[in-house]
Amino acid sequence: MAVSGFTLGTCILLLHISYVANYPNGKVTQSCHGMIPEHGHSPQSVPVHDISVSQMTFRPGDQIEVTLSGHPFKGFLLEARNAEDLNGPPVGSFTLIDSEVSQLLTCEDIQGSAVSHRSASKKTEVKVYWNAPSSAPNHTQFLVTVVEKYKVYWVKIPGPIISQPNAFPFTTPKATVVPLPTLPPASHLTKPFSASDCGNKKFCIRSPLNCDPEKEASCVFLSFTRDDQSVMVEMSGPSKGYLSFALSHDQWMGDDDAYLCIQEDQTVYIQPSHLMGRSHPVMDSRDTLEDMAWRLADGDMQCSFRRNITLPGVKNRFDLNTSYYIFLADGAANDGRIYKHSQQPLITYEKYDVTDSPKNIGGSHSVLLLKVHGALMFVAWMTTVSIGVLVARFFKPVWSKAFFLGKAAWFQVHRMLMFTTTALTCIAFVMPFIYRGGWSRHAGYHPYLGCIVMTLAVLQPLLAVFRPALHDPRRQMFNWTHWSMGTAARIIAVAAMFLGMDLPGLNLPDSQKTYAMIGFVAWHVGTEIVLEVHAYRLSRKVEILDDDRIQILQSFTAAETEGHAFKKAVLAIYVCGNVTFLIVFLSAISHL
Repeated sequence: MAVSGFTLGTCILLLHISYVANYPNGKVTQSCHGMIPEHGHSPQSVPVHDISVSQMTFRPGDQIEVTLSGHPFKGFLLEARNAEDLNGPPVGSFTLIDSEVSQLLTCEDIQGSAVSHRSASKKTEVKVYWNAPSSAPNHTQFLVTVVEKYKVYWVKIPGPIISQPNAFPFTTPKATVVPLPTLPPASHLTKPFSASDCGNKKFCIRSPLNCDPEKEASCVFLSFTRDDQSVMVEMSGPSKGYLSFALSHDQWMGDDDAYLCIQEDQTVYIQPSHLMGRSHPVMDSRDTLEDMAWRLADGDMQCSFRRNITLPGVKNRFDLNTSYYIFLADGAANDGRIYKHSQQPLITYEKYDVTDSPKNIGGSHSVLLLKVHGALMFVAWMTTVSIGVLVARFFKPVWSKAFFLGKAAWFQVHRMLMFTTTALTCIAFVMPFIYRGGWSRHAGYHPYLGCIVMTLAVLQPLLAVFRPALHDPRRQMFNWTHWSMGTAARIIAVAAMFLGMDLPGLNLPDSQKTYAMIGFVAWHVGTEIVLEVHAYRLSRKVEILDDDRIQILQSFTAAETEGHAFKKAVLAIYVCGNVTFLIVFLSAISHL
């Protein structure tokens, strides 16, 4: 009992000192020292899992079977420590018995010095071998942290103490028990937040801009009200699991001061945290928050709290009297564990000091550079290139007269549109790199396809510069190469745009974007089919003389004149449709 008391006291004391992260894949090397999951909940105090060993004495080099068993659990972290210094480094190493269930970790630079789960699947028993090192202490104790589910876990459950032969009996120091930390109380809000003081007494961020949380259930609302040396924070909006905001020095996730309101059953937990890159938020102590309150009503979540403007000596909390970008995000939560936000967070357009003069501002779910990137690519590959292809394919006999520098009008129009496509593609191509500061590893296949499109878009005009003369034997090869590269570029560009529309950085409406793209592709293919059918029917009307089709196309028969007028009408309708689609698309992304 003395051993258990000492270990429990040590574990509770460590709750104030060291925190680690929990991962369903069990790769928790950074968790080795404290063995404490950062789940924002207090650990359970009465263990329901046991550690047993195959023998109670050992010599250096012995291999001892260790068994963890008990109620079904998802995760665990097992280590051996010097029983006289449980805060010291791990002792010895482990050998797996079932590599499908468990895996070895390297802790304190000792390979295989800890064992953890491989997945979050439920298990009731895990067996491993512990290998006693040559420098083993006289007494070694096994410790395990077990996670049953996100909010239910036990920290450093004490296992048996095994000893070397002829070692002095193990004595336990008097236990120093530290009481479990208590969470600050939270009260219930009685009514929705008010936007009436926004810009006068409150610094407010609202989406849509100027919405009212008292009247609109879809209003996402965040306000800051300064009161002497503290700030009252109010946040509300529709949510299926959690609402959160973060203060950031830049427009990227990482090294940010964040606050989450997490729904669990019919309760809301208000949790400070800090963000480290794109990984799961690291939960921090609630001791810095006061006057916490919450409310759930009709699918909306509200929470509020007060925090001092400055918190000297408190790690990860930013001073509120400094300018930051402000992020607003929401997402799903299950059993107290949050998941990645469902859409790109709303980000303010610039940095703000929330303790300065009250303001009423909005933000965007899409960054301006990415908006411009998407707009330019759509103009290039949905408008200019499409019209340019139709002109080259069907309008050679319509606009065959020399127009500029002795070149036919159709060729001049085609060349102008294709150079415009290449120029727009080059400009749009560099924008995501400027925004990301390099290559994005989170954009899937979209950037790879974009690089292919960019390469082909540059090669096409370079290839055209070396176009052979009309009657050169190599002209046929050029025509096929030019057509093949152009067609490939268009197909890959369309695929890239379909993938790009799903990326959170652009944040297009889910219910409209795919159908709009499919509709446009069908519009273009339909136009080509109409012109192909018309060209075929026209050729049947024109009398073939001496099998010389070029002479026939250059004649001015009544049927030919009628055909030219039809092509012009189809092109005019197609261009109007393209422009309409483009205006609708640009209008959609400009309001995101």
